[in-house]
This record gives sequence, structure tokens and C-alpha cells, in this order.
Amino acid sequence: MKVSNQVLIEDLSKRTKEHIEKAKGYLQLDIEKLNQKKTPEKWSLLECIEHLNRYGDFYIPEIKQHIQSGKQATKETIFKSGWLGNYFAESMLPKEKLNKMKTFQSMNPAGSQLGTEVLDKFIKQQEELLDLLEKAKTIDLSKTKTAISISKWIKLRLGDTFRVVIYHNYRHIVQSDNCVSNI
Repeated sequence: MKVSNQVLIEDLSKRTKEHIEKAKGYLQLDIEKLNQKKTPEKWSLLECIEHLNRYGDFYIPEIKQHIQSGKQATKETIFKSGWLGNYFAESMLPKEKLNKMKTFQSMNPAGSQLGTEVLDKFIKQQEELLDLLEKAKTIDLSKTKTAISISKWIKLRLGDTFRVVIYHNYRHIVQSDNCVSNI
């Protein structure tokens, strides 16, 4: 994937704003619906969002730290995805039939007692992500690298890290919608 920093940031900002609007819509649902599961082994809507919050707790500080020390971009800077980052980002996007993925135990919210504060935190994290995307406009998204949640030894280009996080959010927003449809 090769695209200007500006185009990538605009696309990711648009997606993040859509996630905020979805979460605000979920706040209109009653708590029983937010915690309802289609089957006992599936996650509820709030568990889906709590899963995203746990990843946000890792990635937001990680991104913030690397933006502060990142390499400056020029107005014409092109983002070129790395092969691993592109693979991770593309694998996060939901397919027609939501492809299952294993989650790490620390990121698995199953069985948690959750309330609407989960949605409030998610909205706050998404607003922080928008702020970081704005700050990233002056950073070279290819040369600045971040660690990933599964290994501090693997580094992704900042643009790929943003893509992974935001595509992962989208994946679980789709899952969240499925939690409350047809119950």
C-alpha cells in the first residue's frame, strides 16, 4: 500500500469519527441489551467494546510517545506500508462472514461485569486517537515505528499501527452491531 500521509490520515480520521458516532448510538440502548449475548460463548456488545478499550490502553500511549519523538514529514511525504504491517492491518478488516481470531487472555473481557462507562471510555479513547492522527500530520508515518501489543521486539510503521488499531476497532464495531441485531 502506497498513499500520501494526508490521504491516509483523512481516511483513518473519518473511520474514527464513525466509530465515535456508533458508540454514542450504543449509549441509547438499555443496559440489558448492551450485555445480552446471542450465545453464552459469544461476547456481548459491551464485551466487544471493552476488548477495544484494553487495546487502546496499550496503543494510545505507544503512539503518543512515538509521535513526540517521530521523524518529521514533508508535505509530500508518501506512506508506504511494510509487508508485516499491511498483513496485520488487512487481517483486521472483517470479511463477509466475520472471520474468527483468537484473542490473548489479557484482552479477553468475557464474563466481565460491564456498564456504560465502557462506552464512555471508548469514546474518549477515539477522541484521543483523532488528536493523535492530527498530530501525526507532521510525522513521517513510514520512518516512525511503534511496538505492537504482542511483542515489544516487533516494530510496525506508525501508519500501519494506526491502520491496525482503527481497522481492529471497525472489526469489533461490526461485531457489536451483530450483537444487538436479531436478538
